Amino acid sequence: MQVARLHGPKDIRIAAESAPAAPGNGEALLKIRTVGVCGSDLHMYDTGRIGYTVFSEPFILGHEFMGEVVALGADALDGVHQPLAIGQRVAVEPAVPCWRCELCEHGHPNLCPYHKFYGLFPEDGALRERMLVSARNCFPMPDSLSDDVGPLLETLGVAIHAIDLSKIRIASSVAVIGAGPVGLLITRLAALAGASPVFAFDKLDWRVRKAREWGATHAFNADECDPVGAVMDITGGRGVDVAIEAAWADHSVQQAADMARYGGRLLLVGIPPDDQLRLQHAVARRKGLTIIMSRRMKHTYPRAIALATSGKVNLDELVSHRYDLAQTAQAYASNFAYDAGINKVILRVG
Repeated sequence: MQVARLHGPKDIRIAAESAPAAPGNGEALLKIRTVGVCGSDLHMYDTGRIGYTVFSEPFILGHEFMGEVVALGADALDGVHQPLAIGQRVAVEPAVPCWRCELCEHGHPNLCPYHKFYGLFPEDGALRERMLVSARNCFPMPDSLSDDVGPLLETLGVAIHAIDLSKIRIASSVAVIGAGPVGLLITRLAALAGASPVFAFDKLDWRVRKAREWGATHAFNADECDPVGAVMDITGGRGVDVAIEAAWADHSVQQAADMARYGGRLLLVGIPPDDQLRLQHAVARRKGLTIIMSRRMKHTYPRAIALATSGKVNLDELVSHRYDLAQTAQAYASNFAYDAGINKVILRVG
C-alpha cells in the first residue's frame, strides 16, 4: 500500500509498505478514503513537535479521517455500541482512551493520561491506504454526507466541545480570534446558539468574509484594525461575555483577555508553536476572568453528524482544496503557506 510519512520538518515522502494484518478483537480494518489537514498537523510538519511531543523517527500524520470498513474482528461494535458492517463508511474519533482510569470513569476520555492518538507520534495516522482502528472509535456516516465531510466531523467536534465549555447563552456576546476551520465552526455554532453580537477576527480576507457568511455580526482583518479597540467601540467599553482564542495562541491570547468583560470567560483553543502561554496577569486577575483550556473533544460525534445532516452547518462549504495521496507534500506546503483561498485541505486517499 502507499503511505505518506513525515521524515523531518517539511519532509514528507511517499513509499510502498506492507498492508496491516487482519483486525483483532474490537478492531476494524479501513480502506482510507479522505484525510483532513489540521493546524496541529502543521505544527508537527513545521517544527517536528507539538507541545512536548517530538517525533524521533518517520511517522504518518493524519488524525481527521474517514474510510470504508473492509474487514472486522470479533466484537467490533461502533461508537454508539452497534455492530459495524463491511462496506460501511465511518468517520473516526482519533483519540483512543483506556476507558478504565479515573478521568475515563468520570466521563472525560479526552483527558485520559493513557490514551493513544492516531496521527500523533508515536501512533501512525491515516495518510495511507489501509489502517487498523478501534471499532469503538468508528461512527457510521449517513449517505447524505460526502466523503470530504468525514474528516471535518472531527473538526466540528472540536468546535462543539469549545462551545460546551464556553457556556454561551442566548444573547451572550462572543469574540472569536482566528477564522480557520475550527474558528469558523465556533463562530457558526455561537450564532446558532443565539449569541449576539458575534465578533470574528483573522488575518486572511477570505476567512473574514466566510466568518460573516457563517454568522459573525462583525468580522475584521486583525492586521487592518485594532481588534480590542473594535470590540470595545461596538460594546461601549464593556467587552464580551466570552472571548475565544482559536488561532496560533501568540499575542492573540492577550487580545482575547483584553476583549473579555469583567467577570467574563476566556476560552483557549489554539496551540502556540513554542508551547508558551503569554497572558498579562493583572488583566486576567483584575477582571476575574474564568480561563478555560479546551482539549480536543468528548462525546461529540453523534451531535456533529446530526448538525452536518441537518444543513445547519454545511461542512462541504469549508473544503477549499483537494489533493491525492501522492500530492501530500504539495498539500502540506500549500496549507502551511496559506495560499490564497485556503480554508480546509482534504487529501483523497482512496
